[in-house]
Amino acid sequence: MSKLTEIRVEPLARVEGNGGILVTIEKDKVTDVQVRILEGPRLFETLVVGKTPEEDLNIVPRICAICNLSHKYAALRALEKAVGVQIPQVTQEYRQLMHHGEMIESHSLHLYFLALPDFFGYDNAVQMAGEFGEVVTNALKLKKFGNRVMRMMGGRMIHGENPVLGGFGRLPDRNTLLDVRREAEELLPFVVRTIDIMADLEIPDHMERETQFLCCKPPHNGYDYYGDVLMISDGSEHPIEEYQSVIHEHVVSHSFAKRSRYNEEPFTVGAIARVLLLGDRLEGRAREAYDKLVNERWHRNPLYNNHAQAIEMLFSLEDMIRTIDRILEMEPQDIAKPTRQSGTGTGGVEAPRGTLIHHYKIENGVTVEADIITPTAMFLDDVEAFIWKGSETLLARNDLDDIELNLEMIARAFDPCISCSAHLVTVVFK
Repeated sequence: MSKLTEIRVEPLARVEGNGGILVTIEKDKVTDVQVRILEGPRLFETLVVGKTPEEDLNIVPRICAICNLSHKYAALRALEKAVGVQIPQVTQEYRQLMHHGEMIESHSLHLYFLALPDFFGYDNAVQMAGEFGEVVTNALKLKKFGNRVMRMMGGRMIHGENPVLGGFGRLPDRNTLLDVRREAEELLPFVVRTIDIMADLEIPDHMERETQFLCCKPPHNGYDYYGDVLMISDGSEHPIEEYQSVIHEHVVSHSFAKRSRYNEEPFTVGAIARVLLLGDRLEGRAREAYDKLVNERWHRNPLYNNHAQAIEMLFSLEDMIRTIDRILEMEPQDIAKPTRQSGTGTGGVEAPRGTLIHHYKIENGVTVEADIITPTAMFLDDVEAFIWKGSETLLARNDLDDIELNLEMIARAFDPCISCSAHLVTVVFK
């Protein structure tokens, strides 16, 4: 019998934000698992009440500096429904380009610099550079490229104001688009090599358990990062407007972040959910990577979220090229204008970490109601469930070497965005 009474990881390293893990053990049995979100709540849903839709768009991306364009995109989709804005197809193409930039920037940061050091036995990517110098150098180039596209479409790297209701304030010229297209083609071979790296990794099985998956269903037959329907691994589909009857939020005493369940059980969102639910829609080299990497263990093992992010980087680079080709054949359009001053809208996009939902009610030109559910708030219950299973298995095997690291890798694989998750707490005075 081991003498362990608890496993404590504080702080949880190489994630965005401040969190920790506490596993309580009695007589070699796990009795409690807490993934603690230690950042205080940030009251964005209250801050936007009384604001115009344009002001709302300036405020909500401040939820996060990493996935700020995802928040902007989800808010745009919701607010445009509320005030009757119909964007032209060319605007949707530019938003597609914008979103690919964020996906590439965020996935490259997580995969190469936060996750891979664990698998290669290093504390960080700087240490890894000695043996894997080419990987680190090219990963920096890939991340810089994602940053460039975000800055090009957002207006600046962080919290850009260029995306507006109905369009963009300024669009890149033809030469800039061609230059981005060329760079995307140049980076493709490196991401293809990354697929080979991921295929060779040995993936532990101590945390494996069945779970559920959820993502936005694209409005076409391809792979994509937005949609008006919630698609779930049990085969059901629900209009995005019914999100509150599908995703049931609750609170726990050990965390400032809300939690979510579907049918009273934890579920997972993110790259792994998208690849499992939509992967058979992939084409080109991304489809080849899907066929090479995906296996039945993906349904039970969150560490494969890292592999899914590699597939999505390949998809985003390939689709970015296709998107630019379409844009170059299209004429720019004026910014679309609102057609009403009151209405309700719900917007869903796939942020790098998973499904992101923004909901607004507008009356006489100002926001009277707002609700935001972030990916991390959706999957935190599943993170705890996988850590619970992993702790039980490792204790039963008496495999206690690096047990903290093994549990930390589970949480890190989800790529949690802790700042996004702690966004609202309702206080009731009695």
